[in-house]
Amino acid sequence: MYLRDKKTGDLVEVLDIPAMVDPCVDTIKGRFHAGEELQDPATFAKADLEFPSGEALPRCWTDPDYRSAGH
Repeated sequence: MYLRDKKTGDLVEVLDIPAMVDPCVDTIKGRFHAGEELQDPATFAKADLEFPSGEALPRCWTDPDYRSAGH
């Protein structure tokens, strides 16, 4: 799965899908997918990522209280 870094616009290859969809985890392991050489894995904050289309990540991936009323 690929997401986009909001700051740079570069694609990030998600290396840990379970962490990506876990709302209690704020960061994920991934690597930039830019240039010709494979980049080293890094930690990315979910708040800094979005879908390549520019759409925000689903709240159920980022907010542990997404089922609470009033949100």
